Amino acid sequence: MTIAFTICSINYLAQARTLGESLRVTNPDYTYIIGLVDKLEGANLPANLVPDFPMLEVDKINIPDFAAMCDRYDITELNTAVKPFYIDYLYENYPDASSVIYFDPDIIVFQPLEQLNKALTQYSLVLTPHTCSPTPDWERPNEQHHLNTGIFNLGFIGLRNDDTARSFVNWWKDRLVYECRIDLCAGLFVDQHWVNFAPVYYDNVLIDQHLGYNVAYWNLHERRIAQNATGDWIISPMNQSQQTGQFLLQFFHFSGYNPYKPDEISKYQTRYTFADRPDTRPLFDLYRNQLMHHQNDKYRQYPCVYIKPPAVLRYKRVRKALKIPFERIITLLESR
Repeated sequence: MTIAFTICSINYLAQARTLGESLRVTNPDYTYIIGLVDKLEGANLPANLVPDFPMLEVDKINIPDFAAMCDRYDITELNTAVKPFYIDYLYENYPDASSVIYFDPDIIVFQPLEQLNKALTQYSLVLTPHTCSPTPDWERPNEQHHLNTGIFNLGFIGLRNDDTARSFVNWWKDRLVYECRIDLCAGLFVDQHWVNFAPVYYDNVLIDQHLGYNVAYWNLHERRIAQNATGDWIISPMNQSQQTGQFLLQFFHFSGYNPYKPDEISKYQTRYTFADRPDTRPLFDLYRNQLMHHQNDKYRQYPCVYIKPPAVLRYKRVRKALKIPFERIITLLESR
């Protein structure tokens, strides 16, 4: 049994439904679960907005002092901080699951993930790097940005249900309770920088450089997209010294794409426009149509119940920063 899951708040359920339907078509043997960082009871979703996939609300997975995490984090930070807690919950409550795969909600899976399934019978963790070859210029994102945000993209991670993966998840949980912030000056970018240590701290980690995995704006400089006569999406390497041949697109990550700004590939990049990369346009049009079909207009109006207004969150962080030196002085004095 393989569990595939995502994490989102209600405002991202159109994306989560799109991901779920792609898995239902391509990998029907997977059990797909939406981890919901929100409350259904207060939202009172009409029947046509309730996904036909199981939803596991975050308050049901028994995260210690979850309210304090809500105080510390914004919506992006909170949705990433709970990731290893969900994995741990799935391990404990689905003992028949041989592996657990996480996908960000803004992903579409296009193929049966046979190579990944095989890898998870051998490896404890499967990670994908942001890029497999050097960036060609100083447009965003370049290698310096990846140094700031992490070598691996944690919009995807595959984990076997074994002792090594469980040990990694427990270590990751400890780090994300307090240090899942977007704080580049402190060397933090949500959950991603921590996983730079995974291949060092843990054995049996696969860094999979398959060019059809986790295709996104950050690696378009090395991958060209086409659709063949049978409708499959094909990835060709831009740099023949990198890898040769063609690869079936396994899953595409539409990170930073705004369906209400359909002429922008991603708000996080400056390297390409659709005029520069017309090969990508049909894929993004497909995604936009899927989001509209799944009523993204309606979901995006629901605020997450756990998130403090930005001004309140800034106040709490400043107050915490000002308290730290005094707390250290008190600790020092008490130790004498």
